[in-house]
Amino acid sequence: MTSPQLALTVRLNTSAADARRGVVRLHAEALAALGIREWDAIALVGARRTAAVAGLAPPGTPTGTILLDDVTLSNTGLREDATVVVESVTVYGARTVTVTGSALARQSISDATLRQALLGKVLTVGDAVSLLPRDLGPGTSSADTTRTLSRTFGVAWTSELLTVTTVDPQGPVSVQPNSAVTWRSGAGTGGGTAPVVVHDAGITRTPDPAPAPPPPPVEDLVGVQPQVAKLSEWLTLALDEPELLRTLGASPHLGVLVTGPAGVGKATFVRSVLASRRVFELDGPGIGALAADERLRRVAAAAQDVRSGGVLLVTDADALLPSDAEPVATLILEELRRAVDTPGVALVVTTAHPDDLDARVRAPEICDRELSLPLPDGTTRRALLEVLLRTVPSADLDLPAVAGRTPGFVVADLAALCREAALRAASRASRAADEPKLTQDDLIGALEVIRPLSRSGTEELAIGSVSLDDVGDMVETKQALTEAVLWPLQHPDSFARLGVDPPRGVLLYGPPGCGKTYLVRALAGTGQLSVHAVKGAELMDKWVGASEKAVRELFQRARNSAPALVFLDEVDALAPRRGQSSDSGVVDRVVAALLTELDGVEPLRDVVVVAATNRPDLIDPALLRPGRLERLVFVPPPDAEARAAILETAGRSVPLADDVNLGDLARQLDGYSAADCSALLREAALAAMRRNVDAAVVTSEDMAVARDKVRPSLDPVQVEHLRTYAEGR
Repeated sequence: MTSPQLALTVRLNTSAADARRGVVRLHAEALAALGIREWDAIALVGARRTAAVAGLAPPGTPTGTILLDDVTLSNTGLREDATVVVESVTVYGARTVTVTGSALARQSISDATLRQALLGKVLTVGDAVSLLPRDLGPGTSSADTTRTLSRTFGVAWTSELLTVTTVDPQGPVSVQPNSAVTWRSGAGTGGGTAPVVVHDAGITRTPDPAPAPPPPPVEDLVGVQPQVAKLSEWLTLALDEPELLRTLGASPHLGVLVTGPAGVGKATFVRSVLASRRVFELDGPGIGALAADERLRRVAAAAQDVRSGGVLLVTDADALLPSDAEPVATLILEELRRAVDTPGVALVVTTAHPDDLDARVRAPEICDRELSLPLPDGTTRRALLEVLLRTVPSADLDLPAVAGRTPGFVVADLAALCREAALRAASRASRAADEPKLTQDDLIGALEVIRPLSRSGTEELAIGSVSLDDVGDMVETKQALTEAVLWPLQHPDSFARLGVDPPRGVLLYGPPGCGKTYLVRALAGTGQLSVHAVKGAELMDKWVGASEKAVRELFQRARNSAPALVFLDEVDALAPRRGQSSDSGVVDRVVAALLTELDGVEPLRDVVVVAATNRPDLIDPALLRPGRLERLVFVPPPDAEARAAILETAGRSVPLADDVNLGDLARQLDGYSAADCSALLREAALAAMRRNVDAAVVTSEDMAVARDKVRPSLDPVQVEHLRTYAEGR
């Protein structure tokens, strides 16, 4: 399918906030025509093809205009007032990126700092790119990067331009926190300065001339104080009181694997706990991108240095020691094993993807202990926001309300939310020449832009402010969903007091187009839940074991972001009756994986599964027994009153003539679903345009024409069959 394309007139973006940051600005109508959201990637086709991040143009920008900074304009090979073709483009997270620049930049800037400067930018081979952090929208750099660049490279860093020489995978890529960004081999330092950082009694010696920003105090590590206490205790016993362990017949060996969702703050947590100790740090993505012999040399050098005493910290270890490891991984593990066996030495390894980490890291002689950092709950998110905003001038902030609307957000997401809100406040203060002050509207507006990292890989439901109160009629259906989904998450103590387990899953079934997905959206909005939505066929994969792994990862993300709701749309395609397919058993294995996750050894705590289908008779019966999708909730077709409410809601933006009575119309639409009612209004608007392209209102005649085209889709026999399905089971 061909991506939508637009031909737009190029204008130079003179905004200082956007200068050289890889962000282009488009009118809201252009974003809609391309089928993208703000901060998505777009391809720009001029004299050469490049890519950038699309932002919303300021008010007053003409619809057919695109604003480009001077670097992006140069990447297209065009001049101002030329025409550039814009289209949506699929961008993957970069595994590796190599760049080249001036000799001074190569000598002064480490790979880790280089990655932070390019974080969130979209790159194509041959592009020029500046060191100015994107600092706009989600997944962008922080102010720490600009301070580090200023100290290490001086004022020249703001005008330095790099050239992208290679990217992996091919095509436009987005620089992510786990991407390996290095200098081109053979240029200057040959792959960047050694990514080994040493903290010695509070003094940091790095390849950069100036120290890195200190980690926050452990008191600011909100929500992980039990983990702080545990890691501190382990370090004290292993490094400060080893004789006590030996007296009790235990080895002072200490290797700790720290896991948790991406962006939850694993490296920051470890650095804060180790702030008073001597730390040797290995950057996993930076070293993992090097040649095998260079990887081994870097690890061996750090392992040799730490033998004089201290802690060896390996961040994002899955990039250095992936599960499909090369032969050199055995030698790297041996170096780590020797280091951790040395008295006075401890090893700490962090990863956001433990399943992608070489299983040998968990061997007793390397990492014999594991700490997991949870996703922040509502109370923790409020406390984190208070820490992030405690020095920010603000007015009338309702942080509990913001925390309630950010389920699934990690620390990095909340920091990005605060940055986006600050940008909005700064823009407003600049226009009004007023005192900068953060408001509640800035934070709420930022929620429309920032997407939580914990939902990556799953479809996002547009929850917004929709709640069950906005759903007309369906009293029995809403009550059943409240009892089966919201009560277990909001009142777990009541279930415990009564000695019963709460329902684990719900099956929504009913005719197509009657609002099953809308009900789930309203349910999530009412309970402020993190939603992980997957359509049935999306989990199917031709590779053996890949589909089952996708099911496991889906439920693991839900556990990490609890309280959460897993929404399985079109579940009949995901879990049909077993033994009736001819696909080498893929479907049967997926059904087995679903059954295991719903009612297996690892319990689902604060996670409820909601499935939807219009063919419940095709679902495997084992999925519908008690303990799995045990509650069957029928979503009925709308009656006259409900159809009137649907027409009223869908017609809010449609100018209707005085002769259009939606109440009378609703009573005439027997057999119409909610989707049919919305389609009827759209067709009536088109009929008005056919009558007169400059028509200002939709008349009753237009409605009559639309009714001839939009026929009721509900089959009375099918509806009655579905209505009595639960009774006949």
